[in-house]
Amino acid sequence: MKQLMGGARRRTALVGGAVVVLVAAGLGTWATDTWPFDGKDTYCWGAWKEDSGPGFLSRKALDEDNASRTSKETAPTPRRQRGQCTVSLHSERVGSDGDQIVAETKITVTYGPAPEGAGQRLEWIDGYLGDRAMPLPDGLPGATDGKQALLVLPEGCDTRDGRPTAVTLDTVARTVYSDTTMSADAGLGGSQSVARLLVAVANRAMEKAGCAPAEPLEAVSPMTTLPEEDESFFTRACRIRGLEFGKEGRDLEYQVGAVTRDFQSCSVRTQRGDGRYFDALMVAQPRFSALLDGVTGTKAPARGWRGTGVFADDYKVVRADCAGRPLTVLMLAPSLHETTPYFTAFANAVARRVGCAPIAPGGSSR
Repeated sequence: MKQLMGGARRRTALVGGAVVVLVAAGLGTWATDTWPFDGKDTYCWGAWKEDSGPGFLSRKALDEDNASRTSKETAPTPRRQRGQCTVSLHSERVGSDGDQIVAETKITVTYGPAPEGAGQRLEWIDGYLGDRAMPLPDGLPGATDGKQALLVLPEGCDTRDGRPTAVTLDTVARTVYSDTTMSADAGLGGSQSVARLLVAVANRAMEKAGCAPAEPLEAVSPMTTLPEEDESFFTRACRIRGLEFGKEGRDLEYQVGAVTRDFQSCSVRTQRGDGRYFDALMVAQPRFSALLDGVTGTKAPARGWRGTGVFADDYKVVRADCAGRPLTVLMLAPSLHETTPYFTAFANAVARRVGCAPIAPGGSSR
C-alpha cells in the first residue's frame, strides 16, 4: 500500500510539474504575443494573426453568409530557398434581385530569388516599383502601392549565383455577380499596413530559410505619399522636359511616382484599355541595384551613351556611375511605340536632378 501511495504521489508530482512548465511556457508566449490558447489563427508561417489589424484578418470578414478564410503555405528552408503562402477569403450571399453574389480575395506572399532572364526580371521589377508604388519606410529596399509589395532581402539571403532574394505580396480581390465581375478592396489596410505585413512575413521567412539578420527588419516610420495624382490631357509627362506628346497626349495619362535620390518613376498609360505606353524607372539604392546585376550587358547600348546597357524590342536599361555608386535607368514599353527619345530625356533628367553627369547623348548637367 505504501508503494502504491508513493507511486501515486510521484505521478501527482510529475503531473503538477508538467502543469507548472506548461503554464510557464504559456506565460512566456503570452508575453511575446504568441499566446497559444486565445483561439486565434495565424497565417504565413506565424507572421500574421487573426484580428491583428487589417480587414482581411478580422473576424468581421467572416460575418457574411457562407464565409470562410483558408490558408496554404510552404515554408522556405536552408536547403530550399523558396516558399509561398496564401490567405483566401470566400463568401456568398443573395442580392436583392435574388441573384447570388460571390466575393473572393486572395493574398499571396512569395519568397524566392529574382527571375533569371533579363526581360523577365525587368517586367517583374516594374510590376512592383512602377506606376503608383512608393518606397518602403526606414530605408528598406522595397516598395508598395497598397495592393502589392516587394522587399529585397539582405545579402545573406542571396542565391549561390548572386541573385538577391525577395519577398513579394500580391492580391486579387473581386466580386462576382450574375452578369459581371468587379474588382474589390482586399482589406489590406493601405500602404502603411502593407509595409508592416510585408516586413513581418519577411522576418519569419528569413528565420525559416536560415538567413535572418542579427536584428529583425522594421517598418515603423510613416510611408511617403504620392507627390500628385494621375494627370490626363497633358503635353509634358511627369513634368520632365523632353516627355512631350503634343496632341497624342489627349488620349494618355501619366502618373508621377516616387522622386527621391534612390528611386524615381514615371508611368504613361493610354486612357482607353489601361494599356502601357511606357514605364520609366530609376534605381540607385544598393539592394535595388543588385536586382539589376547582370541585365545591363558589358558595353554601351548605343553611341554616345555612358555606362553599360541593352536596348531590346520591349525594354531599355542602362547603368552608369553616379558619384561613386551605380545608377540604373530602365524603360519598358510595347515595341509598337518609338520610345528612345523619351528614354533619353528621362535618363538625363534623372541624372541632372541627382547631380550626376549626363547618361544619354545630348544631355547637360545644368
